Amino acid sequence: MNDNDALLSDPDSSAIKQAALSYVTEAFAEAELDGLDSDYMAQAALFAAFHELVSLYGEEPVAQYAEGLPERIRGGAFSSGPKH
Repeated sequence: MNDNDALLSDPDSSAIKQAALSYVTEAFAEAELDGLDSDYMAQAALFAAFHELVSLYGEEPVAQYAEGLPERIRGGAFSSGPKH
């Protein structure tokens, strides 16, 4: 973990993170009920998330944070089932 991970992920806020994830999950479910494809929602959510992070932390810290995403993705950090 680097200093930017500390900026973007506070271990003392797990309950707040879980609540935020619930809001996002609910938005995805509502969009699906309205007929929006989950792929479009995911791409829009990523854009919105990175836009917000850049506005909070600036381009360079967010870019450094994003550099660690491939390893986390491959390591299953975002998987809820078997790996593809």
